[in-house]
Amino acid sequence: MSGGVSRGLGGWVRRRAAVARGESADSGMTAIEFVFLTPVLFFMIFATVQFALYFFADHVAQAAAQAGARKARATADAEPGAWRGEARDVVDSYISQLGPQLVLSPDVKTVQPEQHTVGVEITARIPTVFPGLDLTVHARSAGPVERFVEDGN
Repeated sequence: MSGGVSRGLGGWVRRRAAVARGESADSGMTAIEFVFLTPVLFFMIFATVQFALYFFADHVAQAAAQAGARKARATADAEPGAWRGEARDVVDSYISQLGPQLVLSPDVKTVQPEQHTVGVEITARIPTVFPGLDLTVHARSAGPVERFVEDGN
């Protein structure tokens, strides 16, 4: 037991003597910690940026799909078939206004899942901070066609 105490006391005395001479007892440890923690810090910063890019691109794609679906719902009953081009134009306009460098090569599809339902589906790539990472966003919006039905009376 006395051997353990004397070794501990000797280390303490050496550290105190180094501090008294103006030397830091842990000067090498600080540099080593910096070398190991800097890449982790940069990874966390880039991951946060990538997270923000992904969710903003998802939001832009969802907003564009909803705008296209609104246009399709409003015009599908008036001119059958013409709503597809108008919905695509609205989607392209939204993407070009909100995030042209964020939503890359969007694939816009008009869908008609049921007889009186129309919608828009968008799949697009997003830019990535990490090389080799391929992320895509997918947004879909559909709803019933606005149509006027005569009263049965």
